[in-house]
Amino acid sequence: MSDLWVFGYGSLMWRPGFEHTERQPALLRGAHRSLCVYSWVHRGTEDQPGLVLGLDTGGSCRGIAFRVTSTSADATIDYLRGREQVTMVYREALRSIRLLDGTDRKVRAVCFLVDREHPQYAGRLPVTKKAELVAHGHGQSGDNVEYVANTLSHLDEMGLRENELQQVMAQLG
Repeated sequence: MSDLWVFGYGSLMWRPGFEHTERQPALLRGAHRSLCVYSWVHRGTEDQPGLVLGLDTGGSCRGIAFRVTSTSADATIDYLRGREQVTMVYREALRSIRLLDGTDRKVRAVCFLVDREHPQYAGRLPVTKKAELVAHGHGQSGDNVEYVANTLSHLDEMGLRENELQQVMAQLG
């Protein structure tokens, strides 16, 4: 087995939770980052859902690619499935990504794409509704506002502006 690449676009960027030997900015085409997943576990509950990011169809997404050695690949996949697939709202896929490290390398990376047919798929909600869900969301991994703020902070470090997340935070004050 060769080394494994993992594409992070939300909390995986700032809290990957697995050992990696390389971390590079990367671009995924064909999906974009969106607050489009009702969180029933990590940032909310079924009774009071939070709202988290998903890779939704169309556009592109800049994030972080992590390289994992072949000897750690199976354990990393197991960890990611346990973390990302608690309710099966994501579809695990191998996608081509371009590393933005100046080499223009293309690699295949594990990505977790939102399943639009899943009951947790929120689709395109108004900003006020997104902010309301984020404001009241709290789950096993903590506060939903903290999740959005951390993601924004890391995107800012990468020189990226994410209008949707900025608008939600502005609503939250």
